[in-house]
Amino acid sequence: MTTTSEQELFQFLEDRFACAQACTECARTCALRASLLDPDGPKKQESARRAGVLCAEVCEATCNLLSCELGQNERGIRAQLEWCRDVCLECADAFDECPGAESAAKTCRECAQACADFIATLW
Repeated sequence: MTTTSEQELFQFLEDRFACAQACTECARTCALRASLLDPDGPKKQESARRAGVLCAEVCEATCNLLSCELGQNERGIRAQLEWCRDVCLECADAFDECPGAESAAKTCRECAQACADFIATLW
């Protein structure tokens, strides 16, 4: 039989894992989408490419942070999650401007939501 505190810990770990998974998927998707955009293309494409590269890097860093030990500074985790959420939303908006990038924009928004959900569980 598990206690309430054990159940809370299990839920926390599940939420943390779900956020890390969303970040991994977003990093992969953004890196792929950015690689498909022409760096010498129209201004909107260049902007989306840069946003995609940044989003991939931030999501990867967030996933790495969430994959480490639990004894981390909560403020640091919260700040990283907030940064990831904001970068993902900006990237989604940039991808909205590029035909064919709708799926990538959706993945970015899902990652932003996973970060927001995990932020809500922090003390």
